[in-house]
Amino acid sequence: MISDRDFFVIKPQINEQGKFISLNPVDLFHNSHPLYLEIGCGKGEFIARYSILHPEYNYIGLEAAEKRINNTLKKLTPEQNPNVRLMRLYVDNSICQLFPAESVSGVFIQYPDPWPKRKHHRRRLIQQEFLTSLAMILKPLAQVQITTDNSDYAAWILDEFLAHPSFISVYEELMLKESPFEEHIPTWYESEQRRQGFEPQYMLFKRI
Repeated sequence: MISDRDFFVIKPQINEQGKFISLNPVDLFHNSHPLYLEIGCGKGEFIARYSILHPEYNYIGLEAAEKRINNTLKKLTPEQNPNVRLMRLYVDNSICQLFPAESVSGVFIQYPDPWPKRKHHRRRLIQQEFLTSLAMILKPLAQVQITTDNSDYAAWILDEFLAHPSFISVYEELMLKESPFEEHIPTWYESEQRRQGFEPQYMLFKRI
């Protein structure tokens, strides 16, 4: 009998040149449903619940920390979440190697590490090079939802997206204090930060 870990967790494959071998979502899920990515799963609240609300979509959670993969696994079952897979991966500009061009219908990035010290800003995920790679795998009009409670990083994210030729903001009000989605699923981190007085900023961008 296959274990839950073996069912959900997939490993990135590397070719002889040291590059990722592109995944085939149809082979992975045995269907051609739209594919969504969550970059950074945290404790797994979002991907576990959202995949149940929307069984018509497939989801891959990308997470660097093994502990967070394990926390997410505790919230998943093959019976309730057959449309979810997880991959332990430090997401960077090489994301365009992992997925076929224009194969992803949307991306959720919730509370990415803000790397607040100026000397660490180069480690921030949202940079022009990353957005170029992300744009390659997104379908036209695919949306990227980002949430952060760090005001400096929020301004940085907004500047990076608006400076990139492949993205526009969906809303005229560029940063929202409430989620634009009726089915908003607060994560443990969001609930904890709100309790401490921090306010999330929600941004929604579209691939053009």
